[in-house]
This record gives sequence, C-alpha cells and structure tokens, in this order.
Amino acid sequence: MTIQHFSGIAVPDSAIARDITAFIRETENDLLFNHSSRVYLWAASAGQRKGMKFDPELLYAGAMFHDVGLTPAYKSSSIRFEVDGANAARDFLRGRGIAEADIEKVWTGIALHTTPGIPEHMHPEIALVTAGVEMDVLGIGYDAFTDDERDSITRAHPRGDDFKNRIIDAFYDGMKHRPDSTFGTVNDDVLALRDPTFVRQDFCQIILGSHWHA
Repeated sequence: MTIQHFSGIAVPDSAIARDITAFIRETENDLLFNHSSRVYLWAASAGQRKGMKFDPELLYAGAMFHDVGLTPAYKSSSIRFEVDGANAARDFLRGRGIAEADIEKVWTGIALHTTPGIPEHMHPEIALVTAGVEMDVLGIGYDAFTDDERDSITRAHPRGDDFKNRIIDAFYDGMKHRPDSTFGTVNDDVLALRDPTFVRQDFCQIILGSHWHA
C-alpha cells in the first residue's frame, strides 16, 4: 500500500481506497469531496493521538461516503440521508468482496454520524467518523490539533469561502424534500434555520396525541 502523509497522517492509497476516491470525486461536488477528505484526516489524526486501533481503509470508506446521501444521485428517497449514504457504501464495498462484519462497521459509522452520544462508545471506525465530522463542521476538538496540522489538512483540501453557510446549504438541499426524516436528529436545526415554514415534530405531543387512552 502506498501512503500519502499530511502532518504524519497516513492516507490509504490501496486499490479499494483509490476506487473510493474516484467514486466520491465523481459523485460529490468540491465542497462535499473536500469536506469528506478532511473528515478522514481529522478522524485518523484523532485516532492516532488517542492510541486507537482502526482499519484505515474502513475509516476512509466511512468518512468519504458519509455525505453521499446529500448528492443528486442519492437524495431522492424519503429516508434519512445518512442511511442513503450508508446503503451506498454497503453496496460499493459488497461489490469488492469486503467482509460483512467490516461493511457493518462502515454502515453504522455513516448512519450514526449525526446522532451524538452513541458512536463514541462503538468500534473505532464508527467513533472516529463522527469525531472527524464534529471537528470539520462544529469545531469540536479544534484545539487538540496543532496549527501545522490544521494548515496542512486545509491546504490539501480547502474549506473555501464561507464554508459554514455553504455546508448548511448543502445539508438543507439534501433534506428539504424529506423533512420528516430529520425528526430526532440534529438535522431539524438545519431546516428550522433555512425554512421559516418548517414545523418541528414534538416527541411529547406525539406521545400525548397517540391512540392510547392512558
């Protein structure tokens, strides 16, 4: 396996990793491709720093596919975009003979990456996808990286101008037609910000309004 390095972070360059890169490059625009690439680098760096043992190829698959469900080719469903991305990754990996147990790690890492409080207690490949996303989108863990690490990674895969609003717009564009899929996740905050007509579902009102008599 040939290895590329960004501030000491190994980027897999195996045949399957190259296939993943090519697929995501064709499927995602520059915004999402660079974001997904950074997610892997933040995730791998955090994993190395914490002494976590992870499979770089599985982590790379999870990071690179995590937002595929927002893209035109995959966003037409009514289910959560995270599940669309997880399903796309599963199909891709099955087509290349990856073991089902490894595919399940990738699937779960993608499916849970917007569900805080759970992934960090699971396999490293699952926990680190969420950690990478949180760093790139929310800035969680920002100070754990050195200036050199942050500069090296963002030079290789730039955030560009106004990344914060552009990534929110990308989330909104991928979910606005399926608002019910955001219930119970952080995603309903996106719709609430961008769509003044959006009405959040209320968990307690669903309980109180159910057909049960008591």
